Amino acid sequence: MSETARTSSSETAPALAFQFAVGVTEGAARTGTFHTPHGPVLTPTFMPVGTLGTVKSLDPIELHALGATMVLSNAYHLHLRPGDDLVREMGGLHRFMGWDGPLLTDSGGFQVFSLEGLRTIKEDGVQFRSHLDGSLRNFTPESVMRIERNLGADVIMQFDHVVPGQSEEAPAREAMERSVRWLARCRDAFQVLLRDDPAAPTPVQALFPIVQGGIHAHLRRESAQAIRNLDHWAGIGIGGLSVGEAKPDMYAMLEVVHEELPLDRPRYLMGVGFPEDLVEGVARGVDLFDCVAPTRMGRTGAFFTRTGRRNIKNAEWRRDPAPLDAECDCSTCTRFSRSYVRHLFIAEELLGLRLLSLHNVHFLVALLREARCALEDGTFTGWSHQWLARYHSRKVSS
Repeated sequence: MSETARTSSSETAPALAFQFAVGVTEGAARTGTFHTPHGPVLTPTFMPVGTLGTVKSLDPIELHALGATMVLSNAYHLHLRPGDDLVREMGGLHRFMGWDGPLLTDSGGFQVFSLEGLRTIKEDGVQFRSHLDGSLRNFTPESVMRIERNLGADVIMQFDHVVPGQSEEAPAREAMERSVRWLARCRDAFQVLLRDDPAAPTPVQALFPIVQGGIHAHLRRESAQAIRNLDHWAGIGIGGLSVGEAKPDMYAMLEVVHEELPLDRPRYLMGVGFPEDLVEGVARGVDLFDCVAPTRMGRTGAFFTRTGRRNIKNAEWRRDPAPLDAECDCSTCTRFSRSYVRHLFIAEELLGLRLLSLHNVHFLVALLREARCALEDGTFTGWSHQWLARYHSRKVSS
């Protein structure tokens, strides 16, 4: 079954430049191809996170080699350091970081709203103090669109209001409704920039809205419906999950959102990247994922295997000649033993955290490549159940 994103003469240039073709479907799960100005993205896929224009400790050449096709960076952090104006002066984020594939920038909404005690929320925007030097800053939907225009990612995210995952209905509704109002302002500012700033590093970009609403199903439905009524979007983000709520609640919200979003647009689940969540997310219709977990965990000694998460610093690996994961074909697993990688961590050698970061990112990218193959073979449901049962078969080693 194939379904291609429809466009009309009234839609903007981004809608014409960013096409999504759905391939094979099995229940809510599906394969797809998301076309961008910097190349196609085969979905489902995991996007490594390069917050400051770098996936920590990894070279873009390594990212290409392990199969990554789209990378995420963060507008908040790049605005503070080195500055979005400087990135633009250097030719835009693609050239600045040496990545020639598709890029997505998060608007910084999560980062700004996590600055508890350092920010003030008003209808116009958010005033906050930089976590770097304490300087006073203002983010509005309009200013964030300018920042993301300067950076030049293919896909840019709206500025939204994020609340903790277990928030009660009242604050979740307030944040959801404000996010919708800010989305309208983001769209208007973005359209002006497309018209008046054709010399931007990436002339044609796509703006993604973000579904909010916490763990309240009716708020999620209202958010999705309001987003659909505002415009024809090239894709849609699902935000405010994996921020403190229980996993069953997150999965339930994905099922709610699946029923409300158009089938012919890619769905991007923001900030979610543990292996079990990727498999569960694909089963519920998610196409794109990102998370800092694989590199953050890699820097602390944690690594993914098909039988759960492990920690390389544990004494049990001291004389273990096996690779991190016997079925993994990443550069780390095909060349080095657990014993050697553990030695690097104990000796505080930088290569250790690089090797684990590379393995973890590869593991997630390869996992979704495997999910795509299972979908194409018509075996996704059985494959996903078996994969999850095996992953949960042993207690996590921390």
